[in-house]
Amino acid sequence: MLTPPIASESLLEVAHKTRQAARELGVLSGAERDQAIAAIAESLEIAIPEILRANELDCQVAQAEGISKPLYERLKLSESKLKSTITGVWDVQKLADPIGEITIHRELDQGLVLKRMSCPLGVLGVIFEARPEALIQITSLAIKSGNGVILKGGKEAIRSCQVLVDVIKKGLAKTKVNAEAIQLLTTREEIKELLTLEKYVDLIIPRGSNEFVRYIQQNTQIPVLGHADGVCHLYLDEAADFTKAIAITVDSKTQYPAACNAIETLLVHEKIADELLPKLAVALSEKNVILKGDQKTQSIITVLPATEADWQTEYSDLILSIKIVNNLDEAIAHIHSYGSKHTEGIVTENSQTATQFCNQVDAAGVFQNCSTRFADGFRYGFGAEVGISTQKMPPRGPVGLEGLVTYKYQLIGDGHLVETYSGVEAKSFTHQDL
Repeated sequence: MLTPPIASESLLEVAHKTRQAARELGVLSGAERDQAIAAIAESLEIAIPEILRANELDCQVAQAEGISKPLYERLKLSESKLKSTITGVWDVQKLADPIGEITIHRELDQGLVLKRMSCPLGVLGVIFEARPEALIQITSLAIKSGNGVILKGGKEAIRSCQVLVDVIKKGLAKTKVNAEAIQLLTTREEIKELLTLEKYVDLIIPRGSNEFVRYIQQNTQIPVLGHADGVCHLYLDEAADFTKAIAITVDSKTQYPAACNAIETLLVHEKIADELLPKLAVALSEKNVILKGDQKTQSIITVLPATEADWQTEYSDLILSIKIVNNLDEAIAHIHSYGSKHTEGIVTENSQTATQFCNQVDAAGVFQNCSTRFADGFRYGFGAEVGISTQKMPPRGPVGLEGLVTYKYQLIGDGHLVETYSGVEAKSFTHQDL
């Protein structure tokens, strides 16, 4: 753990303003917060040409500086991707209000009533690399859940982020939400300072490369929500339908290879390998996928040799490693050895095998007969997501509104004293749920 530097006065002031605006936001009604989300969506729709121009300039500069292909894919905002993200904002507005939900309502004794109520976390610190759409998703979820947010995008996306925040604040200006609840940092140095503001920031959400997320996790005392790796697997069982297996493999790898829920390793049962692998190789080659494989795979199709390092690698690109396994147990063992607890899938028509796989595989998402690319907050009906968490403690998987609220216990009495319930003549609690 590095010794944290003393944060600058300017960043402290930003954090203080965000905290105050978040407190104001947290007490607004659900209708008022929904109006703000609608205003943001409308403002973004009007500004689509402006946003795309800024993003195109970001892309041009990034390409000139030699940006990697996976990072470029994350950076680029096509019109369809932007419109889909805006649709997610509207979907967030339609979700139930997560604040003020009573999950325990209990009489401890006559006139002494306990409630457990959901409430905002406070202020989120969101640090992401080249993902401009993440700014939109997280801002809408933050407002819906009554949280302020301090955003720090990568230098690759600085123009896109600045335009997006300006557009969002224009929308908020028409509502009761204080625009100070949304802040944008612009320099790399501010990341280190942000990580020291545990008195002002309640949760850090990093979105980016493995190295980037690990750096955040190791250099702050603020709780961190996220995942460092996205090494996802698809297991093609001996009872797999070949048509499904090929289509699901291609989609899981190529639909968006830079995504953290794209597969990096394909596990194939030995009983179907001779017949299925040649067909798979043709389908994947048509999508320009570079194949690597273990010795058994190399004896069936032409592939590059896979090394130990390949089983641990998140390519985020059109590269796929293939391993032939003897049975389900070996597939599960491989996943437990090399998986990142993100998303794991099986293709099989054997329900017993599928049940065993889903029960034994330790991951945030376990899928049967469908693409791993479905591991997404928007596709789950969350409206959007702030990120995907692979930690065991909740929230886990794609994190939507439920991951941005906590709860408090509210106890209302009428002069009740603990002494009354102690000693030989102690009064008994009723503990009756209301």
